Amino acid sequence: MRTAKDYIVFPLDLPTVEQASRYVRRLSDHVGMFKVGLELFVRGGNRILQTIRNESDAKIFLDLKLHDIPETVRRAMMQIAGWKVDFTTVHCGESARMLEAAVEGGAGKVAVLGVTVLTSVSAEDIWTSGFESRYAENIIDLVVLRAKTAKAAGCKGVVCSGREVRTIKERFGADFTAMVPGIRPAWSLGENDDQKRVVTPAEAIENGADYLVVGRPLRDAEEPEIAAEMLAAEIEGAL
Repeated sequence: MRTAKDYIVFPLDLPTVEQASRYVRRLSDHVGMFKVGLELFVRGGNRILQTIRNESDAKIFLDLKLHDIPETVRRAMMQIAGWKVDFTTVHCGESARMLEAAVEGGAGKVAVLGVTVLTSVSAEDIWTSGFESRYAENIIDLVVLRAKTAKAAGCKGVVCSGREVRTIKERFGADFTAMVPGIRPAWSLGENDDQKRVVTPAEAIENGADYLVVGRPLRDAEEPEIAAEMLAAEIEGAL
């Protein structure tokens, strides 16, 4: 049975492996997964992945959001599949074939998640990007469309906001993984940041989220361990 900490994904959004490793050591007993994004991976490469393996039993989410022609994505995913990570991402984008190529390249060795609509994206962003007005008025329609494509391509699940996860679960099933960023604990709401479609941990869990990506409320806390315990308590209350 999963515990509250198993739901917590901490993004190592830091510029160096040395800084990231300090958070790995401090939070290894408090989170279920560490996320490595573009900034840190460009700087540290496989070294940061090995650091996480050496200093923690947590899972690894390599969040590179691949988006390229299908063959390039397939070959890149073949490399990722050899790094022993648990999850990785590819943008749903415009091409179902790109998603299929990602799954082919992963060869079942890494769970592929399709990125639907970034949680920093607003309705105005959708509108100015040239999408039909119905998608700007109802972002969830675009999320569902892209999730449908990801499911058909064989992806393990999607990255979506907590506002859309209930619909994703209802449409595509409980076993279709929902990785939810834009999580703000009740005690941190009101902070200014670039996330637009945010929810609390309790809201996300109640809507069916499988994993909650929580960065700034832990990273910026004076005592990240205590903040993680507070977060776990909030999750526990919703389970």
